[in-house]
Amino acid sequence: MTVAAWLRAGIQNRRDREIEADERSIISPADRKQWSVRIVLFLVQALILVGLLIVGLGPLLWLAKSAISTTQDIITDPLGIFPSGVLQWQNLVTAWEQSAIGKYMLNTAVIAAGQAVVTLFVCTTCAYCLSVLKPRWAPILSAGILATLFVPSIIALVPLYLTILDLPIVGGSLIDNYFALWLPGAANAFMILVTKRFFDSLPRDLFEAARIDGAGAWRIFLVIVLPLSRPILGVVGLITIMASWKDFLWPLLVITNRELQPISVALFLNLKNTELSVQMAALFIALIVPVALFVVFQKQFLRGVSASAGVKG
Repeated sequence: MTVAAWLRAGIQNRRDREIEADERSIISPADRKQWSVRIVLFLVQALILVGLLIVGLGPLLWLAKSAISTTQDIITDPLGIFPSGVLQWQNLVTAWEQSAIGKYMLNTAVIAAGQAVVTLFVCTTCAYCLSVLKPRWAPILSAGILATLFVPSIIALVPLYLTILDLPIVGGSLIDNYFALWLPGAANAFMILVTKRFFDSLPRDLFEAARIDGAGAWRIFLVIVLPLSRPILGVVGLITIMASWKDFLWPLLVITNRELQPISVALFLNLKNTELSVQMAALFIALIVPVALFVVFQKQFLRGVSASAGVKG
């Protein structure tokens, strides 16, 4: 087949897929040409977009407005779009100084970075074992991991706390130790299954060729699997960091030392007796980092999610 014939065949296949997709849609191409249908579609899309903006950006904008408003303004007009009177930029400075946000943000960054590293190690090695090595007991382990998704996390809270309080076999306690945050969150069933699904999509010919060349399991993992898995590794790392940044209940239980606490716990304990406007300003400052991370890495996040779901561009 010549190059021109190959191109024509590819174009025809694409047209056939587009026609098939149009036939499967609720509104046919002929109906889309009518002005009344176009107007209805435009209004529906506009309403959906406005609703998503209100649900997604509404709380963030309200917190930003409250951070530069007075306490009286927040209480008397909580649903106001703009602050009344002079903008209180001093709230941000006061919240930063009174709450020692810089120190607690550093603690949170250390916790989130460690959580991401430990989670990536556990998820990638477990997914590699289930997807590439495939031992005989792999289906049983996969079923067990999947079953944990149906167990509410609140049920495991007390047993997990008792385990951290008195470690089995080795003894000792992990209270006021960051490993109490890193280790329980590392065995995340959802992350393991998503990573395994991505590993399943990798070409098996590469693994067979590497085995023929004498590469062992660890070399295949480090040289072939990990470099090809950068999209899903970025997604898992970003989700883990954002989840660790906003986690509250578990750090409150296991990190009792005020000097080691993350910002989510520190703000709750340190701002109880401060003005409401200062509390809102502190919460807004703490919210900037995860929002900025998602905005900066949103393309990589969406690409990784599409790749893990098997969506081809």
